[in-house]
Amino acid sequence: MIVTGVAGSGKSTVGRALASRLRWRFHDADDLHAPASIERMRRGEPLDDELRQPWLERVQRIVEEAAKRGQDTVIACSALKERYRQAISAGVDGVQFVYLSAEPDLLRARLERRRGHFAGSMLLDSQLAVLEPPAGALTVDASLPADSIVDRLAAELS
Repeated sequence: MIVTGVAGSGKSTVGRALASRLRWRFHDADDLHAPASIERMRRGEPLDDELRQPWLERVQRIVEEAAKRGQDTVIACSALKERYRQAISAGVDGVQFVYLSAEPDLLRARLERRRGHFAGSMLLDSQLAVLEPPAGALTVDASLPADSIVDRLAAELS
């Protein structure tokens, strides 16, 4: 399962909690960014498709390896565009996407309170500009408490 959404939507929080609840493996795609990309985003400079490509390939390898090993896995990954979602799920059947949807004001408030993460509020507008909400994903209101979201996702999987 891949939990998607823009910065501040709660991907990592929800993904980690869901994986813990289900006793699945968890991966945060933010950990797969190249150091130069992290520094760029820390400065508020969005990544373009060329800079994202190696990152998408690293995420896809995790999806592929999990499928080969039969490991149930949750990945928190922005996957803002349809072609990114296609790239990370390429060659693997049955990849489920969850889209955490929230109003920009809520996202901005969350990002302004967040400390120690490279994706701050300066990136929000650029992420919203390129966002293509996934058509086939389970869409969840990210303004709900994380526990409520996890309850709903766990119920959907059972």
